[in-house]
Amino acid sequence: MSTEVKVPVLPESVSDATIATWHKKAGEAVKRDENLVDLETDKVVLEVPAPVDGVLKELKFQAGDTVNSQQVIAIIEEGAAAAAPAPAAPAPAPAAAAPAAPKAAAAGTADLSPAGLRVATEQNIDPSKVAGTGRDSRVTKEDLVNYGKGGAAAAAAPAVAPTPGSRPEERVPMTRIRARIAERLMQSKNSIAMLTSFNEVNLAEVSKMRKSLGEQFEKTNGVKLGFMSFFVKAAAEALKRHPVVNASVDGNDIIYHGYQDISIAVATDKGLVTPVLRDAQNMSFADIEKGIANYAKKAREGKLGLDDLQGGTFTITNGGTFGSLLSTPIVNPPQSAILGMHTIKERAIVENGQVIAAPMMYLALSYDHRIIDGKDAVLFLVDIKNQLENPQRMLLGM
Repeated sequence: MSTEVKVPVLPESVSDATIATWHKKAGEAVKRDENLVDLETDKVVLEVPAPVDGVLKELKFQAGDTVNSQQVIAIIEEGAAAAAPAPAAPAPAPAAAAPAAPKAAAAGTADLSPAGLRVATEQNIDPSKVAGTGRDSRVTKEDLVNYGKGGAAAAAAPAVAPTPGSRPEERVPMTRIRARIAERLMQSKNSIAMLTSFNEVNLAEVSKMRKSLGEQFEKTNGVKLGFMSFFVKAAAEALKRHPVVNASVDGNDIIYHGYQDISIAVATDKGLVTPVLRDAQNMSFADIEKGIANYAKKAREGKLGLDDLQGGTFTITNGGTFGSLLSTPIVNPPQSAILGMHTIKERAIVENGQVIAAPMMYLALSYDHRIIDGKDAVLFLVDIKNQLENPQRMLLGM
């Protein structure tokens, strides 16, 4: 009996998907729920599992092809057995046995993501021979997939060392996710009257609280107490008091959201993604930290789903993770504002007439000036600052 493998139902915001990687070949045995193929959309990479046990009878599309929702992409023959390979003729004994070559995928895999390691292993690719396009020139899953498409020809060609003064270049196709990010950034730039306001915050009290309660918090909740949960809680409280910052524009209408779904920017090899903490106003510090940790893990493993990224009424991004001192983050439409965190630097400040050293951070709020006035933006930032400098206030909802 034959069973069809179909593209999952895609949401309205995603028109189609691209076949990224087949993990099985026609004629190979498959097990139920085993990942057959990765589909890349504008937002995430989807894994399509086998619906039944059997043999992969036919692949209807190849890597790089575009497919639509519910389209049949493969056929599985249930109950069939994979064809056994024909026995090879015995080879004449060599004069001297050559040492066995190490498996290609074993080399240079330390920095690979789990998905990248799987591609390298299944396609027998040596990652050390692949040019990395990820952060710090790391080899990404997409790099391995692209290498696998033309790797045989590249391997057959003799390696040519660059000559002194040469100017090497490499052309790499933009992934769909990266192309979508570029499109959204241009949409934001061209359709929003964007402005950025700045402030700074003294994080001494937050640091003291993390130091005094961090160990007990981790024992109780099984997750570390980070800085991000303080910013999410402060933002959720400030958004209640400044609802226009939590609003969005729809044509000539302004939509005021009675909830705070806060998007958290997460950097991945494929680009920046923004999974959403839904109803952040009702979440505890532990709930926030667990939610962020779960999203970070899913992002590293390439397992973020479309539902994780849909919606969001406000975004927080932390460039300080990478050492950014100051930046002007770009609003993610249809949202109207984004809060930028930055690196914490101990600086000299004046407090009660005394010069002291304090852990200071610059904050940036980029916002849509069509609906958010400068006064609203500044008051929102001051609200965030006051809560973080007096963290007991956010615990009391003040």
